[in-house]
Amino acid sequence: MNNNEESQYELPENYEELKKAANRTSDWRARLAAVEELGQYKHKQIIDILTRLVTSDPVYTVQEAAYEKLKAFGEDIKAPSKNKPELVKGVSKIVLRIKKSLPREHTYEEFKEKLKKMRVDVYDIYEGEKGADFDKWLEKLWAAAPAHGRYDKGSAK
Repeated sequence: MNNNEESQYELPENYEELKKAANRTSDWRARLAAVEELGQYKHKQIIDILTRLVTSDPVYTVQEAAYEKLKAFGEDIKAPSKNKPELVKGVSKIVLRIKKSLPREHTYEEFKEKLKKMRVDVYDIYEGEKGADFDKWLEKLWAAAPAHGRYDKGSAK
């Protein structure tokens, strides 16, 4: 066995840092980068992290990358499903709550910024999942949410 093969079965020097990145709920890009680096080391602890990401990461791109690394290790694992009904439970209620917290005449950009500040986890999950269609999807969700209603004290509803 040469040195390269031997080191492949050891944990990387920056393992703790990579483990934290793999758990960073508000940054799918950090999780993806961690998968890429961790996937170079076949070790039980790394296999455990990658398996968890395949089964429970909310962003399909991260799930798929972890799945590919595990397959390369020879692990017997089920491919992740791209068809998930709702990535974050109650996302339309979250959007509604944030929309109602803003002045009635707010813009989509103001809403988007507040969502990012208040719920970076939700913002990040959908940005990672929707890719180039993220803005179109979010703006449609924002437009569909009522601007006023039962939270609006001045409303006659």
